Amino acid sequence: MGVRKFKPTSPGTRFRSGSDFSEITTATPYKPLLKPRKKTGGRSNSGRISMWQKGGGHKRAYRIIDFKRDKTNIPCSVETIEYDPNRTSRIALLKYADGERRYILAPVGVQVGDSLLSGPDAEIKTGNALPVKNIPLGTIIHNIELRPGQGGKIARSAGAYAQLVAKDEKMCQLKLASTEVRFVPSECIATIGQIGNVEHENISIGKAGRNRWLGRRPSVRGVVMNPHDHPLGGGEGKTSGGRPPVSPWGKPEGKKTRNNQRTDSFIVRRRKSK
Repeated sequence: MGVRKFKPTSPGTRFRSGSDFSEITTATPYKPLLKPRKKTGGRSNSGRISMWQKGGGHKRAYRIIDFKRDKTNIPCSVETIEYDPNRTSRIALLKYADGERRYILAPVGVQVGDSLLSGPDAEIKTGNALPVKNIPLGTIIHNIELRPGQGGKIARSAGAYAQLVAKDEKMCQLKLASTEVRFVPSECIATIGQIGNVEHENISIGKAGRNRWLGRRPSVRGVVMNPHDHPLGGGEGKTSGGRPPVSPWGKPEGKKTRNNQRTDSFIVRRRKSK
């Protein structure tokens, strides 16, 4: 699990880097857990672009991931560690004692042949899943549910994790990587350890074409548009807009837009608060 740098044989490869895929054990996914992934090109059902900067990209098949880890008290072993084109983390194929196979997010340190378990009596071991109330304080966890039985929602990308800092009978407090501290119900399931592929953040795209491979189209700055298209557009020569940065609809950029009073009580400390 490292970053591979390319020889600068062309301007496009001079600053490009990528994963060395040293932890990958097979290039062939498990077919019963694949399903088609339809592309929208950022367009709604009326054919109009409703999400900008999307389109193109390489063809992919979706891997069905077990975010719930609800197959409890049945031991399983790690069969393969695989690349998933739909996410930044690696995935691990588990083979259960009854013959069923499922994909999970691969944590740091989990290797082929390791034995894992899900359930309230599972050992505190990387890759095992159990209710937050059964996890010791200070433990690093990932793939955390927000509501019991919902499936993991928090800390699912490469290198992500949260730390359990307090708990009682009904609620537990988690400290997220953003420094936010929030409550989750004690019955929620979480997985021990940190998500793998930690070096993903050090990868350099290197050229515009690589973003197109990922399905990302170019983003046009507002100051180079016409006044009809953007509030920052227009002006003689090159202008910087003449007003604070705003969205195409005139809304200030950088201003917090979160307005969900129903869940405000779950946030103990907001991220980046002083």
